[in-house]
Amino acid sequence: MIDTVGPLVIGLGEVLWDLFPDAQKPGGAPANVAFQAGQLGGRGAVASRVGRGELDRYVDERGNVFDRLGDRLVSYLGERGLDLSALQRDDRHSTGCVTVDVSDPHHPRYTIHEGAWDFIAADRALVELAGRADAICFGSLAQRSPDSRAAIHAALAAAGQECLTVFDVNLRQNWWDIEWITRSMQAADVLKLNHDEVATLAPLMNAPAEPLRFARHAQQAHGIETVCITRAEHGCLLVRGDETVDLPGIKVNVVDAVGAGDAFSAALIIATLRNWPLQNTGELANRVGALVASRPGAMPDLREELAGLLTELSPA
Repeated sequence: MIDTVGPLVIGLGEVLWDLFPDAQKPGGAPANVAFQAGQLGGRGAVASRVGRGELDRYVDERGNVFDRLGDRLVSYLGERGLDLSALQRDDRHSTGCVTVDVSDPHHPRYTIHEGAWDFIAADRALVELAGRADAICFGSLAQRSPDSRAAIHAALAAAGQECLTVFDVNLRQNWWDIEWITRSMQAADVLKLNHDEVATLAPLMNAPAEPLRFARHAQQAHGIETVCITRAEHGCLLVRGDETVDLPGIKVNVVDAVGAGDAFSAALIIATLRNWPLQNTGELANRVGALVASRPGAMPDLREELAGLLTELSPA
């Protein structure tokens, strides 16, 4: 059953299958954010596009055939209470797949294949959902396609003034452009990226590479309220207005880090919507990201554990 009480958090962009060496698991950064927001007491919604019909299949490099990809995703996400009213079906393009290499579990490597999420349309359902959203999280990867890029920005334009817009940078392979990055920053209230992405983007933005100075530059140049820079096992830096919180990493037994950053984003969104202090917000996001890294796949069932963290870290 879809929650009708918590804040509506839309994951806008790619939804796909992560193909691990020994399993196939649902994924896609915005979909992961929506899923975890739902587990954290929000109403998660996936705004994307999947395939259907006979063409909705993928054959990997070993000749393995994966069928009914879109139907399986719709069933999986729907059974877990996600709002799929803006999840489009495509008769010409198959559901997206990503080959995941977790030989280094701390730093997974991805091979990203074309999928239906490259062809998201700005249809009535997407625009209507965006107009009701409390938060929209979007990234850079789905913007590699002109179709999806146009749909993403149409949805952002349709969002209400009180909607929290979160740009979660996701630089994969060569699927990004600095023009799309800076345009997205202009549309965002919150910017989240990792330390490697700071190093890549800083010279292209004429910004300092030192993390705190980069965050201040992004705030001033693009009107961003909050900047969050993650450092994997070394914690995170959060900057909101004039306030700064620098948190160390949390030691966990990493199974794979797939989706850990997306879980961090979901916790950041939920805490921000609840008007938590920045310190509590960062601690929750750090803990949630570490917890997901300790489990296989991007969408582990952690509702009970996350409820405990929300209680433990909630400001008095």
